Parts: sequence; C-alpha cells; structure tokens
Amino acid sequence: MTWAPDYATPAELKSYLRIDDAADDVFIALWITTVSRNIDDHTSRQFGQVAALEARTYTPVYDRHLCAHVLVVDDVQDVTGLTVVDEDGTTVTGHTYGPVNAVKKGRPYERLIFGSDATSFTGDLTVTALWGWDPASVGPTVAKTGLMLQGARLAARRDSPFGISGSPQEQGELRLLAQLDPDFRTSLKPLRRKWWAA
Repeated sequence: MTWAPDYATPAELKSYLRIDDAADDVFIALWITTVSRNIDDHTSRQFGQVAALEARTYTPVYDRHLCAHVLVVDDVQDVTGLTVVDEDGTTVTGHTYGPVNAVKKGRPYERLIFGSDATSFTGDLTVTALWGWDPASVGPTVAKTGLMLQGARLAARRDSPFGISGSPQEQGELRLLAQLDPDFRTSLKPLRRKWWAA
C-alpha cells in the first residue's frame, strides 16, 4: 500500500462494468486514478498507508476546553513505533490519542492530546509514524465501493458527449450532471473528515 493510492485495480473495475476485453484499458486506468482523487477530495482524507515510518511536522494548538495542547495530524491507525519530538530534538511523551475509540470502530486517530501528564515541549512537533489506514479496515473497502459507483458514471459519460444519456423517444432520457454520483456521496459520507482547530 502507498499513500493516496488507486482504490481499485483495472480488473476490479472492468468486472464491475462487465467489460471483458482490453480495448478500454487506457481509459479504465485514467478513470480509476481520477475517481481515487475524487474520493480523497470528497472525504478530506486518503485511504492508503505509507510503507515505512515517516516524519511529519505539525503545530500544536491549545484547546481551552480540554485544558491541553492538541496536535491535529494526518490519519494514523497503526501507532506502533510512533514517536514525538519538539523542535529542540527533545522526545515528548505522555500524550493520548483521539478520537478515544477510533481504532475500536475501525477508524484512525486524528489527533494527539498533550495534557498534564505530557512532558513539556518547545515549538512545532515532529511525529514519526506509519501514517494512513490499515489496508484491511473499513476505509479502503468503502473507498473501493465509491470508486466503482463513480467509475461507472464516467464510463456512461463517455458515451454521452453532450451530457445526455438514453432516448427521449423511449422516455428514458437522463442528464448526467457535472456532480458526484449520489450513491457515491452517500456511501462515503460516514468517512468524511472534519478538520478542526481549537
């Protein structure tokens, strides 16, 4: 798995679209990458995972409701090997993860909370972690479903150059509006991330 990957293989989308030849393989690959990035944009997150521990720097914000410094970070589901250092190179310990029950619900952590038990720190914090989603978790599975739905819409759009599908004579005319498939949006809604600041 990589960060921000394609969420389905060409063979999977071809099977969903009932395409059994190689004539459209170039288009299939383009649709997969395009819709994968549509998913990232729609959910404000991505569903891949870096291949190895990686350092990223974030700015802590004091949350007066929690009476703690909060570090809003990229999604991280596997915290094995996660470390935090401040700008002086001092290791910072004593943080907790939020949301509290994220992993039990198959979701990633989105923030680190530095309360009274945390060691003091200076400036921005560098977090080294295995960023992203576990490939076997709910996120990548739902992302694949969304890709199939929107990929089918792109496939239909190719055969309707003026945005009209069907026939008015058979009262089956349908305008393909420039928007995401409604079922795509519905299936991905539970995974949309709301970025916040204290």
